[in-house]
Amino acid sequence: MEFRHLVSFLAIADELHFGRAANKLHLAQPSLSQHLQRLEREVGVKLVARTSHEVRLTPAGVAFQTEAKQILEQTGKAVQAARDASAGRAGTINIGYNFPAGHRVLRPTLMRLNATHPGLIAHLWERRTGPQLKSLLNGELDIGFIFGTPPTNELHSREVLRLPLAAIVGEQHAWAARAQVSFRELEHQALVLFRRTQSPAMYDTIVTTAEQVRISLKIVAEVDDPGATALVISTRPLVGFASSLERARTVGSPVTVALVDPVPMLSVHVVWRPRRSKVVDALLDTLEEAGPFH
Repeated sequence: MEFRHLVSFLAIADELHFGRAANKLHLAQPSLSQHLQRLEREVGVKLVARTSHEVRLTPAGVAFQTEAKQILEQTGKAVQAARDASAGRAGTINIGYNFPAGHRVLRPTLMRLNATHPGLIAHLWERRTGPQLKSLLNGELDIGFIFGTPPTNELHSREVLRLPLAAIVGEQHAWAARAQVSFRELEHQALVLFRRTQSPAMYDTIVTTAEQVRISLKIVAEVDDPGATALVISTRPLVGFASSLERARTVGSPVTVALVDPVPMLSVHVVWRPRRSKVVDALLDTLEEAGPFH
């Protein structure tokens, strides 16, 4: 069954006049009649009754008209969906992010994206830098928000945020009542850190700053999961590290203490594969409009 034959039939059904229906479709009237004849042969029943005085739908034509309209409406929706997806106005985008990106960057960006691209659905995955890079390279993620620049030219990036690195301790720790501590004081503390592969930029910032102020770091535990790190710090007299000074405080959660003299700084970059899709373009454009972020 040809699509154009359905269109011709519906024009006849709406106008109940072959001349007006032909003009509506910019067709010659004989061509319109041929479309109807071919459709009726394919359906196997008479759809339109025509005399020299009137044109009317048969009972079969009335029933067929209802279903044919639905077919055309669904086809129109399919065409629009395809066009929206091609233009980046619809579809899905998988976004990886870290804590500061989730709280300072993605919130205003996604609010704006939802307003301008309501058909674009974002799936969010909170992960450290290392897992994000792996997922970007294998195609599981479309875009990511990581600390520092990606260590490979297979990914492109740009900086979206700079923020200070802080210490985190349990409520019973001696530093819990302090607003800030000198970075040099870390030399006398037992530290919990993570493997460098999990977040190279954050790890290097900590180690490089220690080298600059000429202190040695005493790392007694390596914990990769941020939630597990918070639990360990809350139950043992250890010092960990956080990327933000805005973590929400709840009973039993770690206390954030500013590090100063010097203040170690971290950058957050948005990262994507070189061959960008339309949905990635849409997010990057929206990110630019929503910023700058502080």
